[in-house]
Amino acid sequence: MAVILVGGGARSGKSRYALELARKRGPRLVFLATAQPLDHEMEARIARHRAERAPEFTTIEEPLEVGDAIARADADAIVVDCLTLWLSNVMLTFGRDVNRDSEKLIGAARESRAAVILVTNEVGCGLVPDNTVGRDFRDYAGILNQRAASVAEEVYWMVFGQPLRVK
Repeated sequence: MAVILVGGGARSGKSRYALELARKRGPRLVFLATAQPLDHEMEARIARHRAERAPEFTTIEEPLEVGDAIARADADAIVVDCLTLWLSNVMLTFGRDVNRDSEKLIGAARESRAAVILVTNEVGCGLVPDNTVGRDFRDYAGILNQRAASVAEEVYWMVFGQPLRVK
């Protein structure tokens, strides 16, 4: 159907806007959550996001096999929130291949009959990280975002809660 990419900085309104876009696509809505509740702060964030979605979205919690989850989902729209959390999960899991996994995720999004709305953080606008893992993450995130944008029919950059259409 369509791949849509929604990116921006932290707390820029990315998730809220992705949910708005999904609701316009039909009644069968899936929220594919990549976050893992590894501490109390993340548990609270996840709870806030669940409340924002309300029960109209079926939530699938999948920290790693996002491509498979997209392929299995029967929906009008699938919100994947978010690519950068998913990327950190992949990078921190022994034996994973970031490039292979990224291609699998993007391929599944392209092949889906649902509108797939990918939420991502822009991490390349700040300071250069002072360590190898941070620099690798920033580089992989930039490449992943470019790959997603290249297949997306629509790309939005969130600024102060406002969507700016880039593509």
